[in-house]
Amino acid sequence: MAAAIAAIRRKEGLPAWHEMTVERARRLEDRVFTADAPAVDRVDDRSIPGPADDIPVRLYRPAVSSPAPVLVFYHGGGWVLGTLDSAGSICRRLARRTGHIVVSVDYRLAPEHPFPAAVADAESALSWVAANAGAFGGDPDRLGVAGSSAGGNLAAVVARHAQETDIELDHQVLLYPITDHAADADPCDDWSGLLTRTDMDWFWEQYLPTPDDGADPDASPLRADELAGLPPATVVTCGFDPLGKEGVAYADRLHDAGVAVDHAHYPRMAHGFLSLAGSIDAADHALDDVAAAVGDRLG
Repeated sequence: MAAAIAAIRRKEGLPAWHEMTVERARRLEDRVFTADAPAVDRVDDRSIPGPADDIPVRLYRPAVSSPAPVLVFYHGGGWVLGTLDSAGSICRRLARRTGHIVVSVDYRLAPEHPFPAAVADAESALSWVAANAGAFGGDPDRLGVAGSSAGGNLAAVVARHAQETDIELDHQVLLYPITDHAADADPCDDWSGLLTRTDMDWFWEQYLPTPDDGADPDASPLRADELAGLPPATVVTCGFDPLGKEGVAYADRLHDAGVAVDHAHYPRMAHGFLSLAGSIDAADHALDDVAAAVGDRLG
């Protein structure tokens, strides 16, 4: 699996993310990760109210009866990259395999909109979904959040903040999440996959107004004082990933706090592998496992 991703990187001629300008990195990320994916019954683009400007969202609805559970999805990309299009493949597959409506959120990106802008947009999107799910065929009583990498970070933060509101979440799905600004380097940091530790340092530099902001639990959810009472979690981590150790640490902290956790670790997989489910069988099977866990929690 790791070799397959390295081959994709060579084929696409991808330099390291930190070696590019933000503009070039965005173009390449969108081109590489925007791929054909299975059709769903209906796809709707909407704009919803945000804390600053309107937030674009995309609703993926499979052919199921109403009301259906709803999963709010936040894309990856280090809070710097990512679009509704580049997240489309994984969102379509999740919608088809779970039978749930997936709402993909195009939150504001850094460095133009640094922390905590993405957090504010992520929370606004969840609030909108909770208030309006019935209008688009969703069930507000069966609601979850999900995200990959930086999106997993946002999902974790939003899940914690939901405790302070009237929104009751039933599930959080954290796919190789970023959880700690000061995480230790991993032995795979120099491996030429889709993400290296140097890349991650660059993403943090774009996202945070100052390095001190990395201590804020809304940036580093692993640093939250209390995790008890959070909704059940599905956490996916992988071996070839500079974020692997911090993802494992967060899953362990949730478990220690009494949160029900389904933690799936894939030692031979690389960061971002679930987005390649259309071309790599092992990633496709892993996404089946994620979908099954979501189905078990949301019904």
